Amino acid sequence: MTDYPKIEHPHLEKEVQLWIGPQHPGVTGNMAIQIWMTGDEIQRGMTHVGYLHRGFEKLMERRKYIQSHPIVCRMCVAEPDTTEYLLSAGLEELSGLSEDIPERAVWLRMLNMEMARLASMLHQIGGAAGGTGLGIVGTWMYVLRDYMLDRFEELSGARVYHMFSTIGGVRRDLPDNFAERMEGTLKTIEDRFPTVENLMFDSFVWRKRTKGITVIPREIIDHYGITGPAARAAGVKKDTRRDFPYLAYDQLEFETITAENSDIFDRTWVRKQEVLQGCNLIRKILKRLEKIDGPHMAKIPNMLTWRIPRGQTYVRAESSRGEMGYYIVTDGSDKMRRIHLRGASYVLAFPVLERHLLPGMNLSDLHTSLVSLPTCPPELER
Repeated sequence: MTDYPKIEHPHLEKEVQLWIGPQHPGVTGNMAIQIWMTGDEIQRGMTHVGYLHRGFEKLMERRKYIQSHPIVCRMCVAEPDTTEYLLSAGLEELSGLSEDIPERAVWLRMLNMEMARLASMLHQIGGAAGGTGLGIVGTWMYVLRDYMLDRFEELSGARVYHMFSTIGGVRRDLPDNFAERMEGTLKTIEDRFPTVENLMFDSFVWRKRTKGITVIPREIIDHYGITGPAARAAGVKKDTRRDFPYLAYDQLEFETITAENSDIFDRTWVRKQEVLQGCNLIRKILKRLEKIDGPHMAKIPNMLTWRIPRGQTYVRAESSRGEMGYYIVTDGSDKMRRIHLRGASYVLAFPVLERHLLPGMNLSDLHTSLVSLPTCPPELER
């Protein structure tokens, strides 16, 4: 037998630099990941932003309070309603208007934000499926999300940037027979998920592609301030609606859904369970609204001349990605002295992704990992 000489492949030991993104559309599509690879294994990487919107905070510091509402919607295109509420709630607290918000407006705000969380999580589940080749599930999720956008259009007059929550309450009341049409949408969503469970979560291939992949260690959850499904998938019961109740969430009964393995599968599974839970929460809110009469807006001052006394506050809410918050400072003028967004996805896109997840990751797992976190680039570029 001929003893063939060993052939060396020095190129296999070299690092190759590759840029993933930016591309659009997509929740994670407006940022870029710069990676260095050996073969198909990622050795290290960096997150790059600045391709979409920039300077939101400084823009708002140079505008009157009411002029900031069209800006905060862009903080996360897929779920603008949380930031709308946060801006309104922060300014109401600093000005003393918070005690005047009508009860009906409080529950309408909750309805608005639960609709937004549900629609956003449908988007995220679809992305997790599409990243592993299950394009049909991604299509289903976009269709279901579009049905919810029909309800948003009916409620607010817009499909994407709703600007429904505003200073003093909400812009309009429920349309006639809204609850009946919402029930039809919720039933359509619930009827689809047994098939999704069978095709996606029970699939050997999908489990192989997601179980044990990009595990976020439980011990870094509190260290980095990770919240939302990424924390709950690690078994940590973090939910701003329960931990720091706002609006009337202390009057709404629901469980905090958790998992244990903190991988792509569990993060997606938590979202799937929260979609079904969100359907029931929307029903409970609508049932409560049937018993509440009265206005949906408080009496507010002239927005063009409104001045807020000196003060500072931090308001927070639970988005589909975790805790979002605004730190707002006023100085007695007609503009904010300082506003700072605490984005739920910031820590996931930078320290967690760069330091803990990218090293050793296979290139084929990158997209699904990003969607499972997930990140919303405008939160990072603010």
